[in-house]
Formats: sequence, C-alpha cells, structure tokens
Amino acid sequence: MSARLARLLNVHGIPHAFAFSLLQGSLIFSLALPVTVMPLLALKLLGDDQRVSLFYLEVGVAGMIGALAFPKMLERAGRVRMLLAGLACVAASAVLFPLATAPSLYAATVLYTFGFFVVDLVINIVVMERIARQTFVRFEALRMAFLGVGFACGPWLGVVLADRLGLAAPFALMAAVTAATCLYCLTRGFVNDARGSIRGHGNPLRFIPRFVAQPRLLVAYALALTRSAWWNTFFIYAPIYCVAHGYTDEDAGVVVSLAALFVILAPLWGRLGAPLGMRRHLILGYVATGLAAFVMTALARAPSAGVVLILLACLCAGWLDAVGNAPFVRAIRPHERAEMTSLYTTYRDAGRILPQGVFALVLLVFPLEAVFACAGVGMLVGAWYSRHIPRRY
Repeated sequence: MSARLARLLNVHGIPHAFAFSLLQGSLIFSLALPVTVMPLLALKLLGDDQRVSLFYLEVGVAGMIGALAFPKMLERAGRVRMLLAGLACVAASAVLFPLATAPSLYAATVLYTFGFFVVDLVINIVVMERIARQTFVRFEALRMAFLGVGFACGPWLGVVLADRLGLAAPFALMAAVTAATCLYCLTRGFVNDARGSIRGHGNPLRFIPRFVAQPRLLVAYALALTRSAWWNTFFIYAPIYCVAHGYTDEDAGVVVSLAALFVILAPLWGRLGAPLGMRRHLILGYVATGLAAFVMTALARAPSAGVVLILLACLCAGWLDAVGNAPFVRAIRPHERAEMTSLYTTYRDAGRILPQGVFALVLLVFPLEAVFACAGVGMLVGAWYSRHIPRRY
C-alpha cells in the first residue's frame, strides 16, 4: 500500500493492515454468500418462524461447545491443521446444504458455523499478534470497511445465484472463496506452526475465573454480545419479514446487502467519532440503533416503512462497527490471546443462543416484528455497559 493511501485510510505505520483487511473481507464474503439463503431455506423446511428460532438456538449451542473446545484442538493439531480442518467443515457444509432436507440442514449449519469459526479465529489470533494494541482502533475501522464490502455483496449475490443457477451455486462459491483465502494465508506465511506460535493453549474453561475477574474484558464481552445479537436478529429475521410481507427472495437479499453496506462507512464513522472518545461514540450508536428498532416495531404493519427503519437501525449499528472489537484487543494480555480469544468469541454463539431462546417464546405470543423490539432493548443494554469503557480509550 502506498504511503499516501495508508494516510488516507488512517492506517499509516501499521504493517500488513491492507492485506489483513482484504483477507478477512474475502472470508466474510464467503460466509455471507448463504446468509440470506439459509433462514429462507430453514423457513421452507421447518414451516414457521418459531421453529426457525429453535433451530438457530440448537445450532448456537453446538457452536458454543465447539468454541470452548477450540484451544485444546489448536494445541494438539496446530494452526495449519486447524485452518485446514475449518476449510474441510465449510466444504462439507457446501455439499450438505443443497440436499434441502431438515437433517442435512442441521448438519450443514453446524459444520458451516464451526468451520468459519475455526478459520476466522486462527486468522484473528495471527492479526492480534501482528497489529499493535495502540494502533488497533485505526486498523479496526479499515477492517470493518472490508467486512462491510463482503457482507454487502454476499447476501444479494447468494440469493441471485440460488434463484438463477440452483441452490448449490452459492454454497459452491462459498467453499471456493474460503479455500482461496486459506491458501493465501498459508502461502504468505501468515499461518504457520513455528515454535512459540501455539504455546499456552489449553482448556479455556480454567480461564473463565480470570476472564470474569477482569472488568474490562467483561465490558468488551457485553458490548460484543449485544452487537452480535442485533446482527444475528437482523440476518435471520429481516429476510423472513420481507418475504412474509410480499417481497421476493431477491428483494430480501437486497435489503440485507444494503444494510451491510453501511459497515463500509466504518473509517468515516471512526474519524467522525474520534473527538467523542470510544465511550461516547458507543453510547450514541447503541441508543440510536435501539430507538430505530422500537420505531420499526411500531410501524411494522406498513412494510415499506418497516424496511426503511430496519435499514436506518443498521446504519446506526454500522456506527458501532467503527470501534468493533477494539475494547477487547485493548484489554487482552498478550500471553493469554488464544484462551481469552476463544472465550471472548463465544459472544457470536451467545448472540445466537440468547436471542433465539427469547424469540422462541416471544413468537408463541407476539408477531414477527416483536423480535426487533427485543433487539432494541439489547442495544440499550449495550449503551448502559458502554458507560464503563475507560476514559483513556
């Protein structure tokens, strides 16, 4: 990257910033390709949105177990083998999804979830080792922009491929892009089993007391959990909401892609929010997202207004992504990266488990749009926890 471009993107003095951002952007693109296809397929196979909630709840529990087992597997197998194992899980899911049966859907979604978790976590550990904590906020804005590009292109393209070329098409492309990403990591030497690169990994459960004893880690986890719960709610229920109100599958894919497009603005949000400091930046984003979700719930019977307000809420959530995981990276101790990262990244599965557990009950009584009100409450909880971000951040 040229020095001028690095200064423009606010990542000057950060080695490999562009390469790592591109790497994670391509990975998220492959993950996002079926992100709209999957809930619509689940709705078709399982019959109603309440059963879809139970399905994602069960998948989330399986993902949580895999996340806790990861450090021990990493210690025994090493980074290279774990990266390849994650790729194998993604490839297997690409074969199972097009079978379009309930058992294959369950198996494929578990493999998809665990496979991407492993690949992403291996890459994240490498990134945290090579990006200094003091510069991570600047790097995170660029990284989130690349993730936004991946998420903006993937959901719409996945639905188009499924509708026009068949259900197997988005999953085949997903596997191919993931394979290319992993190969890039290996050929560039980013992922290796050099001495010292896999030390200190073990059972993460014994690190729970140390995690809980560090308030800054708990705050970072709570913030990540509320943000994850919002996006999980959106990616699962926004397509279902659109289809339930007369929009086509491709329309639903466009809505998901448009919402994800806002994350591309993360570098701009980072610059605009820098004078506020991390704490006020986060409080503003969480409160705005929650309020937009409440208004959307109130106007959900008017589908056009509902879709616009969902997109507005996602625009506000994109403001949060300018900070991303920076609170965790600032708080983590270098010698505990693998174990603490494994514990921390359970926020993704918890962000599925907790909302789906609530929604499975809520949808027995209330209409579909009630899930967005629940997600709005979660964002206000995030605003409350943001008060505990240290001022120096």
